[in-house]
Amino acid sequence: MTRALHEPREFPFRTNSLNLFRLILAALVLIAHAYYTAGYDWSPGFNGENLGGWAVIGFFVISGFLITRSRLRTDAGAFLVHRIARIMPAFVICLLLTAAVFGPIAMLAAHGSLAGYATTGPTPLEYVWGNLFLHIDHYAIGESLSTVPYANTWNGSLWTLYFEFVCYLIVWVLGGLAVFRRSVLLTAGLWALSIAVRILMATGTTGGLDSDFELLARLLPYFLGGSLVYLIIQRWSYVPLLGLIAAPIAAVLMVLVPIAGGPLAAPFLCYALLYLSTVVRQPDWIARNDISYGFYIYAWPMQQLIFIFGGAQFGIVVYILITAVATTLLALASWFLVERPVMRLARGRTAVPAHSSAS
Repeated sequence: MTRALHEPREFPFRTNSLNLFRLILAALVLIAHAYYTAGYDWSPGFNGENLGGWAVIGFFVISGFLITRSRLRTDAGAFLVHRIARIMPAFVICLLLTAAVFGPIAMLAAHGSLAGYATTGPTPLEYVWGNLFLHIDHYAIGESLSTVPYANTWNGSLWTLYFEFVCYLIVWVLGGLAVFRRSVLLTAGLWALSIAVRILMATGTTGGLDSDFELLARLLPYFLGGSLVYLIIQRWSYVPLLGLIAAPIAAVLMVLVPIAGGPLAAPFLCYALLYLSTVVRQPDWIARNDISYGFYIYAWPMQQLIFIFGGAQFGIVVYILITAVATTLLALASWFLVERPVMRLARGRTAVPAHSSAS
């Protein structure tokens, strides 16, 4: 057993459980946000981050690992097409559904009328157009969410997608450099630099840069940590024992070290998650169908709607269960009607392989 753990091997890209872990992370985001949308002034967490923040960090380290693999296995044009196909169509449909369906339902339930819905700013058209290119400029649609505890916010989760796509573009550029493909040193250096920038920004040394740069500085170390792990495994293979060792290191850094703990933990967290994905089995259905993205983008609007209809009055646990069921139904529709068909089209109508390709 010990010998098997320390022997280098190929990482099992087609037989891991990363789809399951991404779905678990999306569920943790829902749980964390449920407290806020239900009117609590706190949410479970540790070391300055709630569970939702740590779950997003998990998303970013896994994404850095998988997206780097995608960039090194496809040409620059195909990579961009695949990334746009993966993230944009479902995102746009979510915006349209929010403006054309969820918003009117909330307006009727809360105010008994649609009067002013189409004309009170931000209007439905402003909401869609202002957010269309991933950068979230409008969270409200008129007065449709003026009566809920977390008022005037239709989707507090979508802001991360803009920064994730920026990370895609960074890897897209890096992938064209021979040094990026041949050595881990460039990525290791960029990861270390990103941690230094994060510390400076968090301690007030912003250099006059805006909040967008601050948010990118917050998330980029995790993405680059995952990218670094992919390059390490590509060069020296995957060693299960390192995953076992990485897990407690990541936990100590994340729990005990303020500000820099999370960014420093990024490659350790990534390696630990990779190890877990090889020893925890996932249902075959989840291996074939990645609904985590749809779950992530629809959870918040479902929470707001269900609160309006009294779903939180039965307690936080019941509220979470109701919103999870409703979100799962929308995530299934998003996967089967939008995400999977578009990805197949983008890949030349070929089947979407399980696990890594659906990232």
